[in-house]
Amino acid sequence: MEKNEVIILEDRGFIKANGPDAKDFLQNIVTNDIEKVTSNATVFSSILTPQGKYLFEFFIMRLEDSYLIECEKKSTTEIIKLLNFYKLRSKVNLIDLSEKYVAAVISLEKFKEINDSDLSNGKTTIYREDPVYIDPRNDKLGAKIISKLENIHLIIKKLNLIIADKNKYYNKSFELGIPQSDLNKLKDKVFGIENNLDELHGIDFKKGCYIGQENTSRIKLRDKLRRRILPVKKIEGEVTENDVIKYKNIEVGKILIDKPYSFALIKVVEPDLKEFTNIELMCGTSKVKILKPEWIT
Repeated sequence: MEKNEVIILEDRGFIKANGPDAKDFLQNIVTNDIEKVTSNATVFSSILTPQGKYLFEFFIMRLEDSYLIECEKKSTTEIIKLLNFYKLRSKVNLIDLSEKYVAAVISLEKFKEINDSDLSNGKTTIYREDPVYIDPRNDKLGAKIISKLENIHLIIKKLNLIIADKNKYYNKSFELGIPQSDLNKLKDKVFGIENNLDELHGIDFKKGCYIGQENTSRIKLRDKLRRRILPVKKIEGEVTENDVIKYKNIEVGKILIDKPYSFALIKVVEPDLKEFTNIELMCGTSKVKILKPEWIT
């Protein structure tokens, strides 16, 4: 995106977690290290099943004396329900603030104008009392301002920003191999590590236990990862959920998210991913190409 563009993401939800046990409560559940979350740092994280299967993903930042969880808006209620299930006697409050806050994407260049002291992934600063952070997954996705709804247009004016089409942001995310829409279609179907949480800085392998930690660590340490979620480009025809992708009559993947941006669970070994990326493959009655993000070596 251009330096002075801003993209409003209306599909983002927000949950405030506070209370004396909030930090320890989150630390025992999510995949990343809550110790890393400060007024200067935001993390990308997730919740898994006890077996290590993917459930939800989100960003966690500090908001005064609380933690603010930014997630896909349509998953907000489910996430709160799940966290309440695990809460037991923990002294923590979970409050849906989705109608009070909004996320606005800005360029990395604009972030530099606000604060250029540190441009590392997840770097967080404050602009007019609102947190602004560089995307912890990939800085090519720029930065986000998390603002109260009543303040966002004043911020846009103060920073001399021009509102751009949100498809520009999601197209870039697709190119980078990062799904951000209809993530519920991945729920309980793939391991968290198969959804690239390791490559996107969403798992801390050095922290203590969290839900799903045992299987996740086993797959990583024993080099057992055989499949990953990857972007699929349509060449001819349409694809639908659960369509099988074949290479030389061998099943190498299955479509899990069909539209508007298609992602599939793809084999990365046996056969090796390098053999069949960027070539035309059959997918049902259609033709597709599996794209290989730059972070895959």
